[in-house]
Amino acid sequence: MSVEALPWQPVKGYPAGVYERILSVDEATGFVTRLVRFDPGVETTGTLSHDFWEEVYILEGHFIQGDHVFTAGMYACRPPGMKHGPFRTPIGCLTFEVRYYR
Repeated sequence: MSVEALPWQPVKGYPAGVYERILSVDEATGFVTRLVRFDPGVETTGTLSHDFWEEVYILEGHFIQGDHVFTAGMYACRPPGMKHGPFRTPIGCLTFEVRYYR
């Protein structure tokens, strides 16, 4: 199946304009790969932390956290419990994400 055939769905708990395309999921292990798209102008209001590892690679656009601008080609690895956000993206952003437990 082509990735383009997979639907974009709103991300639960995020503001309007944030969508995910699930590429794979393993319910037994919690392993997820997905694309996340932020429409231009999206802003989140709170910080996040979760109990899983999250690796993020920015494919297109950029997002801003505080005074830091994260642009296409940048990568982040967030261990469980790491606080991140809030984010804003004036031009929009597309990321590839991997989530997993160890």
